[in-house]
Amino acid sequence: MAISIDPKTGLKVFQTRSEIAKDRTSSGGFVVNKDETSKILPDAPAGAVFNAQEQAKYLAQKEARAGSGEFIALEGKFAEYLEDIDSGVPVEREALDDSCEILVIGAGLAALVLWYKLKAAGFQDVRFCEKGGDVGGTWYWNRYPGIACDVEAYTYLPLLDEMGAIPSMKFASGFEIMEHCQRIAEKTGFYDKTLFHTTVEETTWDEAKKRWMIKTDRGDEMSAKYVVMANGILTTPRLAKIKGQESFQGDAFHTARWRYDVDLTGKRVGVIGTGATGVQVIPEVAKVAKELYVFQRTPSTVDVRDQRETTEAEMQRWSSEPGWAAKPRERFAQIQDGRAAMKASDDFLSGKVDHYKELKIHTTKLDPEERLQKQLDSNFRIMESIRARVDAIVEDPATAESLKPYYQFGCKRPTFHDEFLPTFNLPHVKLVDTAPKGVEGVNETGIEHDGKQYDLDVIIYATGYEFMATSTFNMVTGRDGETLLDKWSEDGTQTYLGVHSEGFPNLFIIMGPQSGGYGFNLMDGIYTQTDHVLWTLNTMKEQDYGVVDVAPDAEAAYVQHCADMDIATLPLRDCLSYYNGYGNAKPGSLGYYGGPEQYNKLKHEAELSKEGFVFERQKEQVAG
Repeated sequence: MAISIDPKTGLKVFQTRSEIAKDRTSSGGFVVNKDETSKILPDAPAGAVFNAQEQAKYLAQKEARAGSGEFIALEGKFAEYLEDIDSGVPVEREALDDSCEILVIGAGLAALVLWYKLKAAGFQDVRFCEKGGDVGGTWYWNRYPGIACDVEAYTYLPLLDEMGAIPSMKFASGFEIMEHCQRIAEKTGFYDKTLFHTTVEETTWDEAKKRWMIKTDRGDEMSAKYVVMANGILTTPRLAKIKGQESFQGDAFHTARWRYDVDLTGKRVGVIGTGATGVQVIPEVAKVAKELYVFQRTPSTVDVRDQRETTEAEMQRWSSEPGWAAKPRERFAQIQDGRAAMKASDDFLSGKVDHYKELKIHTTKLDPEERLQKQLDSNFRIMESIRARVDAIVEDPATAESLKPYYQFGCKRPTFHDEFLPTFNLPHVKLVDTAPKGVEGVNETGIEHDGKQYDLDVIIYATGYEFMATSTFNMVTGRDGETLLDKWSEDGTQTYLGVHSEGFPNLFIIMGPQSGGYGFNLMDGIYTQTDHVLWTLNTMKEQDYGVVDVAPDAEAAYVQHCADMDIATLPLRDCLSYYNGYGNAKPGSLGYYGGPEQYNKLKHEAELSKEGFVFERQKEQVAG
């Protein structure tokens, strides 16, 4: 039965998980590359400094791309790019007209971690709504060849100790990550709590009932005391707007909905985009396509990956060492350098050495301006090495020049791969540089750009995702009848700790805008923020509170703090990317740039004093 009753708890039990389609191909993600020459990162030229001439070069690339990169809504012909093609027909069930204590939107990593903690704390009346057919979130939707985590798996995958699991490789494939998510769901009873193929369409606060009223696309009309949004930050595919793209008569799809039923063997394939997804998928497509054209607007930073398998000695040691995964995660959280974090030194994470990189001691104290210049020079030397790597690997000088990025490291999402650059030495692979404005047009037979026609059998869009997906906040209506999107459209994002927003009581947002608690591993943020949700729920339970909102002054102060941190670090991120809304986002409205230590301090102080919260019992308000 799709819905039954647990005789012990009296709560509903759901069996709505869809059967995963059997014809989906699996992949090892980043393979262990035996070519040692592709793993070398050349030294930066001696005396390399970020001087006025180099700054001008960075600025020129930024200004040339201003106003480009438009995207279209996934509707009409392109609505199919949102369809769930990786599961069977949704399980038939009756529409629900009932209530629960906690309703969580999403079934990705954050939801799985939250459920593990809620269950351990004694919360049982919990329900999850997930639009897909199974757990995993981004790892459910993304199954393209070559997909892998770009943070080492021993710290990224949650609940490894608790599940008795050890990743097979340092950078686990997306398929292995999804299997780990399924393992968590099976062992914790998560499946019994989840309505799959169920999209929440309306979430409205009822002030009289002090509850959230939730409507879904399955006809459900439920209520919940608390709502937790665990939708993820990169979930909705983003499609580049290109003239005539609806006219193409061949096969076309987005990497977020990979079509394994479209055989690329011997085909003429065009891939649009060389961001984090494109860097992973392009080498795999090159292995089977007859001709591969890669259309690039902005090059990525492609650093050394150096994938490796988990050793037998590690397997044996960790299998008998309780809490083995927590230790490297704690050490990973100490890393303040983006490249060092992504490289993830095994010696540092295992505790063999005390520092993740060589410490430099300045004989004189640096003022803030001098310190910033030192950081910019260091960043510049890293980028010089990455550009030198392109020259060392890519044989054609013109192609190599097009593949060189000119912006600060970490300004756009860094990538790491040992097969991407060598792919452009293959005779059937051609890079089409579409800078600065992108592909000019698509027609019935392929892509046209700069006066040339590229006839194709398949077009693959590797054009990324909406960052922080503000459109999803349009379905949440708070106390004053306005949606979160309405509130944030006027003055920018307004949250407290990135989790709460004034006027939207009993609502928690996990890993949304202004969220902190993590440096280069999003899992740290998930652990931090789910801890805060649990603290709030336990506090209310212990003190017999029914509603929690936040004080306007506390929210305003946090919003200003986010803006200040964004502005202070802006020179290190001075380019156009989804991190800053391509230059259009108000400072502090998307990411949090104060660092995990500062965020965790603020969170701890907020929980200790409670001054930023407004708690309510039935007929009284209790501030702090």
